[in-house]
Amino acid sequence: MSPPVTAVIVGAGHRGVGYSRLSLNKPELLDIVGVADPDPIRRHKAAEMFDIPEANQYETAQELAQFPRFADAAINGTMDLDHVPTTLPLLEAGYDVLLEKPICPNREQLLELLNTVRRTGRKLMIGHVLRYAPFYRAIKERLLSGEIGDVYAIHTTEAVSYHHMAAAFIRGRWSHRSTNPMLLAKCCHDLDLIAWYKSGVRPERVASMGARTVFTEENAPDGAGTRCLVDCAIEPECPYSARKNYLEQGRWPTYAWESIEHIAEPTDEDRERSLREDNPFGRCVYRTDGDVMDHQSVMIRFEDGTTATHDMVTGTAKPGRDIHIWGTGGEIEGFMEDGAFVMRHPDARAGHEYSEEQVDLSVSMDMHGGGDMRLVEDFVRVVRGEEPSISSTDILDSVYGHLIAFAADDAMLGGRVVEIEELG
Repeated sequence: MSPPVTAVIVGAGHRGVGYSRLSLNKPELLDIVGVADPDPIRRHKAAEMFDIPEANQYETAQELAQFPRFADAAINGTMDLDHVPTTLPLLEAGYDVLLEKPICPNREQLLELLNTVRRTGRKLMIGHVLRYAPFYRAIKERLLSGEIGDVYAIHTTEAVSYHHMAAAFIRGRWSHRSTNPMLLAKCCHDLDLIAWYKSGVRPERVASMGARTVFTEENAPDGAGTRCLVDCAIEPECPYSARKNYLEQGRWPTYAWESIEHIAEPTDEDRERSLREDNPFGRCVYRTDGDVMDHQSVMIRFEDGTTATHDMVTGTAKPGRDIHIWGTGGEIEGFMEDGAFVMRHPDARAGHEYSEEQVDLSVSMDMHGGGDMRLVEDFVRVVRGEEPSISSTDILDSVYGHLIAFAADDAMLGGRVVEIEELG
């Protein structure tokens, strides 16, 4: 049996540590031997969790990369703006890298990273975990089998729930376009799936329309204040109430209590006080300085003539992802959270119009429809030089998914169709 892949954590936050937990469950596959994080609390927590010696604890990826390489790979879970600046030195130092999505906030960094991967010959896998979710993998298998013929049209939708939108993209750290366009921050999975289903075919043109029309001060209901627990007369009835979502229901704790994580064991009183005072999660969702879109639609044309569309809508009561794919011999339609999809084929027999097959999947609903740990296990196989799964493709598919997002933002803001260049 092959020895476990050794890895260092770069960015010991929610995602970096989450991916690294494979080493606790399957130590024969992965062994975490180092950590780099500028926050001493997170760094020490990770070191304790994974039994990392002090000599292998660093403040930054740049510092780590200055020392002789002591692991096979790095798991990079830093913040979006830090992804490329921290990954480049790791690649140069000889580490293969599992990088959390989205890759970066702009095209220039994306192409710099692609060129560095090609020059160094290192392996780079992006955290597109939905490729590994049983729902989307099963659809990919059906496409590869040719069961619906040649794909010529794809439509996807992501409905972002009211509480997720508020936590991540209104009150949270992804509330500004300068961090990442909303389409990239929230829908890079969906655009990656489209690029993955058309793997090897270049998206050539992109158009898009969108706006921020819901979460604006003009739409604040009568009686709304500036902070939920301070001056809001409608807080008891508001679905965005910080009290309801973060105190009573305990939603999004990793985000909501980041500002008081220096308190080892915060009490309910500590949490309520923070929401009243300076915690950004105590703000009214209609009165923030955010500028990301709250709905956007994208249209893509691939070089083989296939078209794809994606709709992002936010503030929804029911969240989830829809997909509908049409081929020359049939179609596939499904809703990820149902863990099932439908296959249809034309059927011109007397009394028939089409035949239909329900495909039910046994889905383990851990993070992202069961994809997280499957992705890390596949990364281990890639680093070992073993046969990867169908979910692992050339880095160019991931790059094209991101270029679609950048082009869509440019198209929306400029009112034009944007071309994507050949990078093969």
